[in-house]
Amino acid sequence: MPIADLPSVRLHYELEGPDDAPVVMLSNSLMSNLNMWKPQLPALLAAFRVLRYDTRGHGESEVTAAPYSIEQLADDAAALIAFTGVGPVHFAGLSMGGMIGQQLAIRHPDKVLSLSLCDTASEMPTPAMWNDRLSTAREKGIAGLADGTIKRWFVPDFVIKAADTIDEVRRMILTTPLEGYIGCASAVRDMSQTDLLKQIKAPTQVIVGREDPACTLAQSQVLQNEIPGAVLHVIDDAAHLANIEKPAQFTQLLFDFISTQAASSASANKRYQ
Repeated sequence: MPIADLPSVRLHYELEGPDDAPVVMLSNSLMSNLNMWKPQLPALLAAFRVLRYDTRGHGESEVTAAPYSIEQLADDAAALIAFTGVGPVHFAGLSMGGMIGQQLAIRHPDKVLSLSLCDTASEMPTPAMWNDRLSTAREKGIAGLADGTIKRWFVPDFVIKAADTIDEVRRMILTTPLEGYIGCASAVRDMSQTDLLKQIKAPTQVIVGREDPACTLAQSQVLQNEIPGAVLHVIDDAAHLANIEKPAQFTQLLFDFISTQAASSASANKRYQ
């Protein structure tokens, strides 16, 4: 199990694919881990080198004392890029991962070639709602959040029809360390970066499930409107984890965008050589 021993945290990561291919970095949602990206791996690995990792406090990465901040988590991602020596990368993040991606592109623009922001937002409403979830987690553990999380993550028909997948997702949720959840949920609650979005220079696409109640279409439209040149794709009949609900459509959007940006980067490099 590869572990990056970084100055402030130890992160679990997986680096796969051809050594000479463009690098895609994938960042997970709250209460998940790097395995959430399994539906995208076959297509991406056919053309790219893929760097997945568990966010601080999640999966097999180190759980440090809560709370965390989005800036801190973006610095973790930048440190991992430096540690692996693969940068700059085509960064794709879902939910919390997309929030991290926004900060990474702002704080470390030299590390980002393109940005795919998926089912995410630049700020979250109602801190009281997050405080309630944190209270539930402290009183009942992660198990107390599992059912509500699954209802937000997937449309009802998918929950019924894809029972095996839902069981896998539930296990991923339940294995999230409590302190790690508290740390990252606090970062999501306290995030406020809409006013910074115009600083993003990397080519950006925004992907959202039309039925996403956690990071809504309206919040994705804010990202599209505020990030210069950003394009928006809406996936019908999908909620928050659109990459799992609609894997073929989601993966095609991701693959096509990154392929276009990688070709553009390669062409630019040749012009300057």
